[in-house]
Amino acid sequence: MRERTPKNNAGDGFFARVYAYVRRVPEGRVVTYGQVAAAVGAPRAARQVGWALHCNPEPGVIPCHRVVNRFGGLAPAFAFGGAEEQARLLGAEGVEVREGFVDLTAYQWRE
Repeated sequence: MRERTPKNNAGDGFFARVYAYVRRVPEGRVVTYGQVAAAVGAPRAARQVGWALHCNPEPGVIPCHRVVNRFGGLAPAFAFGGAEEQARLLGAEGVEVREGFVDLTAYQWRE
């Protein structure tokens, strides 16, 4: 039986598009999972964006900490150290995090 595991390296289709888009998010700004999904041509794939970021092959290069949920909430299981680490990384870039949320009206990046 074939395993149904998404390809997860930077050179493969959907994940590659996710990584390329997230790399463009400027320091001090955030985007939502749904925003990334729509930008890469898969508007109903916000959860898959989360999975791609969880499999980030280049932590520190691909700034997955700049991706939040549709309400500005941090990832409770941020793959590289938890929500506290995501908040710390965002704070270091000047993004204010209050009680686990980012104000999207102030920090959301739009192309």
